[in-house]
Amino acid sequence: MTNDQKALIRSTVPVLREHGVALTTYFYNRMITHNPELKNVFNSANQHTGAQPTALAMAVLAYAEYIDHPEVLAQAINRIAHKHVSLDIRPEQYAIVGKHLLASIGEVLGEAASPELLEAWSVAYHQLAAIMINAEARLYSHSVAKEGGWSSWRPFIVQKKVVESQEITSFYLYPSDGGKVADFLPGQYITVRLFVPELQVLQPRQYSISCAPNGKYYRISVKKEQGNSERPAGFVSNLLHNQVKEGDVLEVAPPAGDFTLDLTKNTPLVFISGGVGLTPFMSMLEYLIQVGKDQAVTWIHGCRGYEVHAFKDAVIELSSRHRRMSVHTFYDTLGSDTQAFYYEGYVDLSKVKEAIDPQADYYICGPAVFIKKHIDYLLSQGVTAEAIHFEEFGPAILVVE
Repeated sequence: MTNDQKALIRSTVPVLREHGVALTTYFYNRMITHNPELKNVFNSANQHTGAQPTALAMAVLAYAEYIDHPEVLAQAINRIAHKHVSLDIRPEQYAIVGKHLLASIGEVLGEAASPELLEAWSVAYHQLAAIMINAEARLYSHSVAKEGGWSSWRPFIVQKKVVESQEITSFYLYPSDGGKVADFLPGQYITVRLFVPELQVLQPRQYSISCAPNGKYYRISVKKEQGNSERPAGFVSNLLHNQVKEGDVLEVAPPAGDFTLDLTKNTPLVFISGGVGLTPFMSMLEYLIQVGKDQAVTWIHGCRGYEVHAFKDAVIELSSRHRRMSVHTFYDTLGSDTQAFYYEGYVDLSKVKEAIDPQADYYICGPAVFIKKHIDYLLSQGVTAEAIHFEEFGPAILVVE
């Protein structure tokens, strides 16, 4: 890419800041209209709410801002690569995306999209696509090289369903071929793909693995998404809860994700979770006990109340086995059956100041507003950004500065 082309890319930053979501919304509509088979790849709910176009707009803006130093985006590229591998995105699909993205830029910007600008974005897109394809190739190779590893989709049997709370149910998934399953890093997720009759398409969904690696099965713990005025009820979560039975077969993609424990460190750990955001921490905690790591663990969790609190008894039992662990739970409203270390209201880290250790590593999982609130507080208490790790469910739209 020439310096003049980089300058043209940078010149679009103000437009992307102001109109990026409009551009990416137009792009997705255009691409799905011309390539309806891609409906089987994209989460329809995230399209409906605008979360997916917003995430793409932020990614395009970031790439334009750092066109001279793409290495700054290494962490973001790695996270996106993991998500693409979990969806079985392949190199040939980048050509489809590129065609519609460039056409969308031209059609949305109109006369402002000069041939020189479109050529600059074409070069920039193909440069980014090459970076992504190479990153994903490494992940695919790593996945298939593992014992029990595979690529693309593999059939798994739902051998057991366990109700964990009023709205969360666990699914124990065993490979239908009777083989082993690949190990994973605590905190990673798998993707489950189901056919949704209402949409007449396949729909993939990522769910954190909620157990420690064991070589035999994966456990996912799924919240039944009821939906509201802003978001439709979850097609896949409702199918899993209401229609999928023990003995049924699901398509599963290999473990992926970069929200994982740093297994090389022995620093104190603080888990902060909201609602179903507790699932990756079940995997992390089980793993720590499994391998006998004795670093101190503090788990701060918040949910609406006792009936929707999944794994509450399991966490107590695990904490008794770990010995160096404390648990703090926040309920919107306390009931008569709550115990010590339960707090009323939303998670408030200022109420558990003894858990804030500048030397600790912090892992946060939940909605974007939940994550942002606690990151801001931790930073104000002298915790470094490098010690804070987070996983945002859904498309990544959170910006932490």
